[in-house]
Amino acid sequence: MTPLRRGTALLATLCALLGAPASHAQQEADVLSIGGSVTEIIVALGQQHRILARDATSSYPPGITDLPSVGYMRALSPEGVLSVAPSLILSEEGAGPPEAIDVVRSADVEFVEVPGALSTDGILQKIAVVGDALGVPGRANALSAQVEADMQKALADAGRPEETKKRVMFVMSAQGGRVMASGAGTVADAMITMAGGVNAITDFEGFRQITDEAVGVAAPDVILMMARSGAPYTADEDLLALPAIRLTPAGQSRAIVRMDGLLMLGFGPRTAEAVRQLNGALYAGQG
Repeated sequence: MTPLRRGTALLATLCALLGAPASHAQQEADVLSIGGSVTEIIVALGQQHRILARDATSSYPPGITDLPSVGYMRALSPEGVLSVAPSLILSEEGAGPPEAIDVVRSADVEFVEVPGALSTDGILQKIAVVGDALGVPGRANALSAQVEADMQKALADAGRPEETKKRVMFVMSAQGGRVMASGAGTVADAMITMAGGVNAITDFEGFRQITDEAVGVAAPDVILMMARSGAPYTADEDLLALPAIRLTPAGQSRAIVRMDGLLMLGFGPRTAEAVRQLNGALYAGQG
């Protein structure tokens, strides 16, 4: 081993023993990040230089899209994942299909699953898991403190008397006139509640296509959707043209709110910003 290599190895060993991150030179890109919020956390921890590749949901910050993509996180192929030769895979819970993840887990690559989140505590747990996996727990603690403070303020500001809260229906899609909406226990449900609204649909969990009658019973004051283009995209005018939607309070007042999907549903470092943005859209001009 040359003196330079010996010096580099010694530095890396000392950094590991002291719990300090090695320099960028010793930490080359080696991480495959799967899940938009996981990628955001890695970047917020100052570890963007470690990201070797990403999945298609990882779209923030903007420069991250210049990195190679292994495809959509719920439709991965083992070949695509392993082709980028990562030494560490950080994957948000729910990546799949399960058989593909089983193959990836059986490969000689460290695989860390980051749990999903529906609350501030869940976001802090995500940050802790990612920070530990990357060997930067100190940075993770600092980021957690900042995120927790931001969330506490955003939630306090979004609080409203129960009788003034608007009923919000999150619509995933409405292709062919069939409304796919969010029930309880979803990230959309959690975000609506955090932002000072009430989920208009609570009689089932998860996402489901609902009938025209169910839309009428839900009687939303506001319809919430992701801002996106391409399939399966439903324009505001097409949505409002549906008889079931048109007869709701939201349809009558043309109250449709669209937000960036990753910001709204990612439950990562920017969630306080999402709470403020949605609260502002729901109660614009109402103080």
